[in-house]
Amino acid sequence: MAIVDRPREVPIEEILSDLRPRIQATFARFRVPPQDAEDVLQQTLLTYLYKRESIQNTERWILGTLRNRCLLYWRDRRRRLYTAVDKALLESVAQSDGCPQERADLLRDLNVVLARLPSRCRNLLWLRYRQGYEPPEAARELGYKASSIYKVTERCLAALTKRMVACGLIEEGCDD
Repeated sequence: MAIVDRPREVPIEEILSDLRPRIQATFARFRVPPQDAEDVLQQTLLTYLYKRESIQNTERWILGTLRNRCLLYWRDRRRRLYTAVDKALLESVAQSDGCPQERADLLRDLNVVLARLPSRCRNLLWLRYRQGYEPPEAARELGYKASSIYKVTERCLAALTKRMVACGLIEEGCDD
């Protein structure tokens, strides 16, 4: 049986040193804030450590995975913003013991923003948040597949969020 010589494994520090300018360019292109860039890189490198035996081109794999992680980073940030808006909607339209004038003002502002949305979004958000329908019930009522209602809801919340940011009702960078 012949012994196959494996190429010398290059230390990760050396790989990172060689890739540093391209890594920084990737973060700049995706506009990942410096405080979060290190976390994204660490996630990429941790995945690399688990999969390094099956990776044929280390540099290409790291850069490709880093790009994917940057996309996931922004997808997660948007989802957190939509979730924050989701919670805010639920709290604002729920009956509360708060000041009636504040509640009326908030509902008026929400209604103005909602009126600017496409009718399918208005109808979906009305059913979900004003009528208290669960996602499968809203899907049935509006003629959507139950499996697609979450995606449609997310898109409608995204549209609502953009309108709320444009009107100054919420700040763009808010996270829970």
